[in-house]
Amino acid sequence: MASDGERTPLLGEGDNPTHRHVPASVARRLYASHFLSTWNSRVFEFGAVLYLAAVFPGTLLPMSLYALVRGLSAIVFAPMVGWYVDTGNRLQVVRVSIVFQRLVVAGSCSVFYVLAADIPLSPGVRAGLLAVAAFFACVEKPCSVLNLVSVEKDWVVVVSGGNSEALQAMNAQMRRIDLLCKLLGPLFIAMVDAYSSQAAILANFAMNAASIAVEYLAIARVYREVPELQRAKTQRRRDAPEAESSHVSRAAIRTLWQRLAAIVAKCAQDFSLYFKHPAFLPSIAGAILYFTVLSFGGQMVTYLLSAGYSSTRIGIARTLGVLFEVLATWAAPWLMGRIGAIRAGLWMSSWQVVMLAVGVSVFWAFDTSRPLISASGLVGGTILSRLGLRGFDLCVQLIVQEEVEAENRGVFSAVEAAWQNAFELLAYASTVVFSGPQQFKWPSLISTAAVASASGAYAAFVYLRRGHLLHLEALTSLLWTEKWKQREGEGERGH
Repeated sequence: MASDGERTPLLGEGDNPTHRHVPASVARRLYASHFLSTWNSRVFEFGAVLYLAAVFPGTLLPMSLYALVRGLSAIVFAPMVGWYVDTGNRLQVVRVSIVFQRLVVAGSCSVFYVLAADIPLSPGVRAGLLAVAAFFACVEKPCSVLNLVSVEKDWVVVVSGGNSEALQAMNAQMRRIDLLCKLLGPLFIAMVDAYSSQAAILANFAMNAASIAVEYLAIARVYREVPELQRAKTQRRRDAPEAESSHVSRAAIRTLWQRLAAIVAKCAQDFSLYFKHPAFLPSIAGAILYFTVLSFGGQMVTYLLSAGYSSTRIGIARTLGVLFEVLATWAAPWLMGRIGAIRAGLWMSSWQVVMLAVGVSVFWAFDTSRPLISASGLVGGTILSRLGLRGFDLCVQLIVQEEVEAENRGVFSAVEAAWQNAFELLAYASTVVFSGPQQFKWPSLISTAAVASASGAYAAFVYLRRGHLLHLEALTSLLWTEKWKQREGEGERGH
């Protein structure tokens, strides 16, 4: 990586920590490409739910199967995604993720349009088109993970030039972009869908097609302007290209079982690297946080509607939650700058657990007597907890970026993404088991326990790394100082 001296600060950039180490033109193009990728991903992800609800009214089965298959694909292909990020040319990796994701989204929109149009189709044809859409989703999701892992976990680290301050600032800005897309993308496509599902599908298709050239050209310019991105990783994993090329060259004579055994061995090696890595505990703690229904997602929204919340109130609550998440993108870097990323993560994690515990306690206390107050307690706790969630996420992201070796970033982050999707599937499973709105208290309790376990795992990491959780010596010294001052004050009053 280049030293700070190889990057000339731009005039007029003020005290922005990013632009003191990263040229403004590079940062803008990287942010623009990330915005287009995230916007299209968020719009399609939420739009697909709306399209399926319109095509198959009165049942959650098609949407649940679609989401389940999409999530499983991210888990199955995680090792391949990680290997490709670690061994492939950086620009080629991002180009593949952009082109293939845009192609399958266009194909999915075409399938949804046929299903939504007033065309008489037999049940078998409709089921077949749904299967095609699910297949496209199995390609779209790994491509989305590929782009996310490559840009957020590798490109940003290289572009920041190894400067921790600039890396924190870029992480925060990338997270703001993601949250902005999370807030406005679904809102935009929902407004269009309210007018017409077919119009929403066409708008989704048009935005997807129009952005591909801009997105690719922006990221290609970043690649050309940052020489470090054009360099290969410092070292290759011992099993990377040589082993794969050996598999390919002998594919004609290998049996299916032998190739499956090689794939399983490769996956086992990747997961072993993940479990044994020093950054495992903070990473798995962040992944466990996906095991929650308290996120204003489909499960929580369905419950709130049954509890008497209007769609407008839900929209306001969701917006407040996102605003707290955006606030975390300023609060977390500020806190990390004063007490360090490791301790800041502990503070943010504790905040999230406390807020959810209070909210769920109110939810249980008024569950049967006053359902609206009960739901409002849950909503309030969830909104406040988003500050801790996103702040903790930024702390963990910085720890992983700084501690995972360049040649292992892709594999580590891909396995991490697989665990995130696995815990997210468990969250869906909790509402399958407890499917009635009156049973939502159990998934909410399970979610709070999962968040608490994530905080416990991170606390274990802090203790192993620092040898303590709290500065007891400093606290004792402070208490003795205050006590001594109090005694002096009493003595002066006695005289």
